[in-house]
Amino acid sequence: MYKILIVDDDPITLKDNRTYFESLGYEVVCTDTARAAEEIILSNALDCIILDVDLPDMNGFALCEKIRLKTSVPIIFLSGYTEEENRIRGLSIGGDDYVCKPYSLKELGLRAEARIRSGRAAQPPKTLTFGSFSICPASCSASYEDRSVVFSSYEFDVLYFLAKHPQEIYTPEQIYDSVWKAPINKGHKSLQVIMGRIRKKLYELCPDHDYIQTKRYKGYLFVPSRD
Repeated sequence: MYKILIVDDDPITLKDNRTYFESLGYEVVCTDTARAAEEIILSNALDCIILDVDLPDMNGFALCEKIRLKTSVPIIFLSGYTEEENRIRGLSIGGDDYVCKPYSLKELGLRAEARIRSGRAAQPPKTLTFGSFSICPASCSASYEDRSVVFSSYEFDVLYFLAKHPQEIYTPEQIYDSVWKAPINKGHKSLQVIMGRIRKKLYELCPDHDYIQTKRYKGYLFVPSRD
């Protein structure tokens, strides 16, 4: 049984979501504030968080950034803000998916199941090690010597894919198709944002080497250091 947390200050939305996910067999925990959600997240083993962006006590984006320092559990944003800038922000600060209101409960259920299953693979991928640098799928993190950094699922999926094929250049289209099994369509900008977040975190971890590099007009590649 999967255990999920639903955070929304609209009682009707909260009730509808809870009823639907319980009908699918999920164990559902609900709250209508960010502060209560943070306490639940830090004291429970959750499989997914469905998080409203517009909460009364703290913006959902701010909560996501806060808890991303402590957990890599999948986060699906719910929002009435449909602008591309908000979707990009949600993904770039650690969210795994972004669903605009109004939405289909069936679609939300499928998205939640997809993110949960991707994090619960029967055979977890192995840790990749390049000298003092390592990439750990179990925690969606990368480590260098005694330091580490956590990535969102979207960020980690891209990093891990490129690191599995060091020195090989992949176009944005190839990355979308290989990582998310979907055509890129209008996702070029989103991928650029995700790449920017990955590179920023890797630079903070190891400023002496650029692990993700860009080849102009060609694509991206992972370049191991020589230590």
